[in-house]
Amino acid sequence: MAFEEVRVRVAPSPTGDPHVGSAYATLFNYVYAKKFGGKLILRIEDTDQARAKASSEKQIMTCLKWLGLQWDEGPDCGGEYGPYRQSERKHIHRQYVDKLLAKGSAYRCFCTAEELNLVREEQKKEGKKTSYNRKCRELSPAITEKNIAAGKPFVVRMKIPVDGITSFVDQIRGTIEIANELIDDQVLIKSDGFPTYHLANVVDDHLMKISHVIRAEEWISSTPKHVLLYQAFGWEMPQFIHLPLLRNTDRSKISKRKNPISLDFYRRKGILPNALVNFLALMGWSYSSDREIFTIEEMIEKFELKDINLGGPIFDLKKLTWMNQQYLQRLPEEEFVHYLRSEVFSKEYLSKIFQVIVERIDTFDQFFDKASYFFGPPAAVSFDEICPKTRDKEQLVNMLSGLLELLDEQYVWEMVHLQENMDQHRNKIGWKPGEYLVPIRMILTGRKDSPPLSKTMEILGRELSRQRLRDWIDAVS
Repeated sequence: MAFEEVRVRVAPSPTGDPHVGSAYATLFNYVYAKKFGGKLILRIEDTDQARAKASSEKQIMTCLKWLGLQWDEGPDCGGEYGPYRQSERKHIHRQYVDKLLAKGSAYRCFCTAEELNLVREEQKKEGKKTSYNRKCRELSPAITEKNIAAGKPFVVRMKIPVDGITSFVDQIRGTIEIANELIDDQVLIKSDGFPTYHLANVVDDHLMKISHVIRAEEWISSTPKHVLLYQAFGWEMPQFIHLPLLRNTDRSKISKRKNPISLDFYRRKGILPNALVNFLALMGWSYSSDREIFTIEEMIEKFELKDINLGGPIFDLKKLTWMNQQYLQRLPEEEFVHYLRSEVFSKEYLSKIFQVIVERIDTFDQFFDKASYFFGPPAAVSFDEICPKTRDKEQLVNMLSGLLELLDEQYVWEMVHLQENMDQHRNKIGWKPGEYLVPIRMILTGRKDSPPLSKTMEILGRELSRQRLRDWIDAVS
């Protein structure tokens, strides 16, 4: 059947920070849907239950709404084709994998993690591509049933053709072909009963009548797996459009090690949503050769797939800051003041600061001196200023890097939890309280006499705290 309307989707995974890459993909999906009077669907891909977090899902939705990228169907607003969280569609995915098993297009694999690791190690030693050796592909029905009856855990894999090619058409890249020998017998259902991205993605796109899949180019290598699934089910495929990846200035894939990637960071920093949307639009498209500032409505009016630039777009913070300045200068005075009052000097934020600053000042004119690091960058501190006499540069950087890794995985950003985690980390590495806390405090605040560190970090927030630590490490490394 032909698709009756344009239906596109974004499918972020709620396993970490709300990523600028998700906003980038959402923008192009949103614009394409609006251009053709279609609908944008938000689907939460939480099949990785070990890493999925409700707080991350909430952050994703909050940040996309902040950017003005509102969806038509999703877990918060419902729709005809729900539920819109993949974890709530587990029973649906199971029905469809059973169909593949019945057709002989999939099989149960009982290989253990240890067996798979041994196979990969042997392949590496022999200089071969690491892939599943298809040991269980031809198991007899009798052995399969015996293993199931014995309670042996298993995954379900797809039978990929061992020869030939799989091809598909990318609407901006043309025909792409991949030899089947390069495609692994992908896992469709994990041993915990949850589907992998590949199965859930195809089944849900079909059932939600997605007409166009607009996503990052990193998914090109997975698309043949999806094409083979569409063919196995006998379903019409959507049109595929793979956007160029956002890149750091050294042309590597954008990552938190070289660029702030969290949308929360840019919101907290004071980047205006319209400026960020305009900037992201220029990452893969241009309005005209002589115009860089435009509204999303103007982008919708002029947008054409053929105008997407496939060169790796550079996520340049200097360019984003310049663009934000252009939008700031265009703000009416009333909106400028409103932004400061609602974002920078909000009642909630000032109340938090009051609790830790009021005992440290005698007059109001001391407030900004004592609390300046809550509103802007702290005074720069050098290595010599903060390094304990008992430690060297390598030890200090390693300590801070280890702390940063812990903080990257900490989503409950409250004083008690921060204090517990830092105490555990300090005890683990064998540092004394003073030599551990003083460097962190000075990096975050620029001074030695700030309020309790864990409370200061709670008020500063997850984004600024982590970014200040990362910036300092980068500066001295």
